Amino acid sequence: MQPDFFRPETTTAVKLPLFESKVPAGFPSPCEPHVKKRLNAHEYLVDQEDATYFVSVCGLSLVEMGILPDDIAVVNKALATEAKIGNVILAVIDGEFTLKILALGDDGYPLLQVANPDMQPIQIKEGMDFQIWGVVTGIFRRL
Repeated sequence: MQPDFFRPETTTAVKLPLFESKVPAGFPSPCEPHVKKRLNAHEYLVDQEDATYFVSVCGLSLVEMGILPDDIAVVNKALATEAKIGNVILAVIDGEFTLKILALGDDGYPLLQVANPDMQPIQIKEGMDFQIWGVVTGIFRRL
């Protein structure tokens, strides 16, 4: 299954207030006079615009990491060759895209780990068509 890819478009930057105070839940008091800075979500999420893609998440393999269906994953393709053990990656296995955690199997081949006890990791074996397409650098969702 091909993921839904879309590139972030360059638009007029909108910077919104990021408050210094942290709150367990809710919104900072409107009386709070301490705005830490103004935050542009595009600048915060996108490190390399020409190498960044957004991917719609489906499935529950990373649910215990807080990555849920319909989230948008921010994927940096330029980091594919620099992926490290523990990174969440966008991989292509035999023509199918998947988001998983990069690990190393006992046999020395990559192991694509999950964060869901009801699912099994994917062991990459010799002869499989496997490619790291990019590294996930962020996730965002609309409530």
